[in-house]
Amino acid sequence: MSNKTIPPNNPLGSNPSQPPLDRGGAGSALPLSRGSWRGLGSNEQSGIIQTPDAPAAIGTYSQAVRVENTVYLSGQIGLDPATMQMVEGIDAQIHQVFKNLQAVTLAAGGSLNDIVKINIFLTDLANFSRVNEIMATYFQQPYPARAAVGVASLPRNALVEADGVMFLQK
Repeated sequence: MSNKTIPPNNPLGSNPSQPPLDRGGAGSALPLSRGSWRGLGSNEQSGIIQTPDAPAAIGTYSQAVRVENTVYLSGQIGLDPATMQMVEGIDAQIHQVFKNLQAVTLAAGGSLNDIVKINIFLTDLANFSRVNEIMATYFQQPYPARAAVGVASLPRNALVEADGVMFLQK
């Protein structure tokens, strides 16, 4: 995979003279080079999280980024990681979203129960109660802080998307 330098206008901050960031391959947690992203830390516990057990990124983002003990989980929609096709129906999509998030949390060394904040995006807020019912089968109390937001549309015509922040004790 080719090395990339984060553009100077990146809101996280960067400098064109900094060393490029090697994004690596699937199933890896790549360490960040010292100074590659200002403020992200430089220990061996910081890096890009990637797993083949969740859908490959369909844009210019990583599945997750770990900064010391905090993992920022990118949004997951109801894509089956094996086929990269959307599963059908709201219940199937909600389940797949949580399965995809679970795969990324495991790759980062945690679990869904380490998520401290989750954001749910729904194209129809009438499905809010289904999210609650299904989410309760994937998480244990105490539940993470959460926002549920109605949106006009989502990538690939998904009905639901979720992202989150995970904190690891180790």
